[in-house]
Amino acid sequence: MNISRRRFLQLSGSTMAVLTAGLDINLQEAQAAGYNLKIKDAKEVPGNCHFCSGACGLIMHVQNDQVINLEGDPDHPTNKGSLCPKGSALFQVRNNPRRITKPLYRAPGSKEWQEISWEDATTRIAAKVKEVRDANWIAADNRTDAIGVLGSAEIDNEENYLLTKFIRTIGSNYNEHQARV
Repeated sequence: MNISRRRFLQLSGSTMAVLTAGLDINLQEAQAAGYNLKIKDAKEVPGNCHFCSGACGLIMHVQNDQVINLEGDPDHPTNKGSLCPKGSALFQVRNNPRRITKPLYRAPGSKEWQEISWEDATTRIAAKVKEVRDANWIAADNRTDAIGVLGSAEIDNEENYLLTKFIRTIGSNYNEHQARV
């Protein structure tokens, strides 16, 4: 029997149409059953996205201390199960092997980064902030124009609040955030 490729596809399509018409198959249930296999033994942990002040609801599935699935919470009043691109990418914030987890320092004029301890990093930052603040202090206005802060989408509202308090405490009003950039 010699069948052309086009005739084979026509026969295959016709056969599938006849079979699916004769069988009462609910594709949504089949898809949900396949999806549930992935997260069957995982612990479901509710959470909130920290990227903006919307605080969209998340459902994380954790297995062996690893997040294996992340999705929007359909019962959450803010996002009703949907996530923006940043919220959808939240999965890789924790599970990214390229994520930097130790402080790095690059000496002036150097092209190489070197790992330093957290204590060394905080000491260097504190000393530099004090040096710049003292060198540029405007006593008449009780402030400095030499220091500013650019917030990040990676810090939550509480951390942004503390950052705002910090920048005002050291005498600067220059506080911007990524959400406006």
